[in-house]
Amino acid sequence: MKRVLLIEDDAALRTTLASALESEGFLALMASDGAEGLNKASSDGPDLVVLDLVLPSMGGLEVCRRLREKGNNVPIVMLTGRKRDEIDKVLGLELGADDYMLKPFGVREFIARVRAVLRRGRAVAVGVDVCSFGDVSVDFRKKAATKGGKDLALTAKEFGLLELLVAREGEVVGRDRILNEVWGYDRFPTTRTIDTFIRNLRRKVEDDPSNPSHILTVPWLGYKFKG
Repeated sequence: MKRVLLIEDDAALRTTLASALESEGFLALMASDGAEGLNKASSDGPDLVVLDLVLPSMGGLEVCRRLREKGNNVPIVMLTGRKRDEIDKVLGLELGADDYMLKPFGVREFIARVRAVLRRGRAVAVGVDVCSFGDVSVDFRKKAATKGGKDLALTAKEFGLLELLVAREGEVVGRDRILNEVWGYDRFPTTRTIDTFIRNLRRKVEDDPSNPSHILTVPWLGYKFKG
């Protein structure tokens, strides 16, 4: 049974989402503020975290940042009522969120998103177990990566994105294909999302992220990997 941690201070919404999850066969864990949620995400081993952006004691972005800094790669779906707030959306993605939902949303959409993120939360199964390039070594099965012998805190989506590119070394992979194969559905929320993840991945694996040697941009078409 998959365990989903709901970090949401709105008691009514938290209860509604928990009931929906449990009716679909999930185990719902709950926290009402950021500090409590961070502790439960670290100690209770959830398979996915649903994280509100605005929370008492500690905001959702800070919770997300601290989890990723600890090397916790649990998939995160962020919730917000801040419509048209593109800055928060970009910050959430750059800090390692895997999906982003604007309130209000329907229960059916919520469950669909949860299933999609859980389905694609681990690296895409495309036949690559391990790889190395430059001073980077990656074990996709163990979800472990190092650069120069030091651990890299890759998120689940970053592992999936890197594996997809590595498995198709030398092939141009378009943004739509990345969305379909790594995220599992066509429009989340825009193909420019991929550019954000590529930028973050380069910061971690490239010696010079502004002049990458391995994760290359093919103008107007997408990206390709060079070992």
